[in-house]
Amino acid sequence: MDLGIAGRWALVGGASKGLGLGCARALAAEGVNVVMVARGADALNAAAAALQAECPGVKVLPVAADITTTEGRAAAFAVPGGPGTDFDIVVTNAGGPPPGDFRTWDRDAWIRAVDANMLTPIELIKATVDGMAARGFGRIVNITSSAVKAPIDILGLSNGARSGLTGFVAGVARSGIAAQGVTINNLLPGKFDTDRLQGTLAGAAAKTGKSVDEVRAAQMAQVPARRFGTPDEFGAICAFLCSRHAGYINGQNILPDGGLYPGTY
Repeated sequence: MDLGIAGRWALVGGASKGLGLGCARALAAEGVNVVMVARGADALNAAAAALQAECPGVKVLPVAADITTTEGRAAAFAVPGGPGTDFDIVVTNAGGPPPGDFRTWDRDAWIRAVDANMLTPIELIKATVDGMAARGFGRIVNITSSAVKAPIDILGLSNGARSGLTGFVAGVARSGIAAQGVTINNLLPGKFDTDRLQGTLAGAAAKTGKSVDEVRAAQMAQVPARRFGTPDEFGAICAFLCSRHAGYINGQNILPDGGLYPGTY
């Protein structure tokens, strides 16, 4: 299927690895020019070089910056050869806050979580959405978490901050921009085989005294698909949401989790 987005420009956060890289790769494979943003310069530059080699017909521009800061967003918009703020596609993605007991989180911990996982996506939407509407096409995909739909007690910071973003998107996606060709959706990943998941498995192993392999096998067994997802298949879902075919999907929370969520709705 031709997704109909070749030649467009995308901004992808957290793009040096994991789900962000999966999204950047899927978009570039469809002919989309990609500005890749991540904090770690070495990993980002290596990922961008590999992606450019895979997709020589598009522009792949790495920006080593913290997208959760004003300066980082400004750097992404000012990258030489990029579109400024005239992105057709924006994939917001920032690392989730640490797990823990809510009794130990002070105000600063909450502010950091809200700033990274709620306010940063809102700032990116604010900077780009009106231009999208004026040009008659725009796709914004926020990578959040399955914990928005099925909260996890030790991920209270993430539950709270990402749920705030979800509520905001529910309103703005249904505002006047919807009639101007702009959609905003959220992708709520379940268990995907990423570095973050590996860290979570290692933490669980240390806490329980089991091996990482034992913990991994036990968590896979909970998923009806009996496996973890891959960044490439996550990226394919993201790319479809960014396509011209997905113009009637708007304001939705899409849950790729291998069937783990047990609810009907």
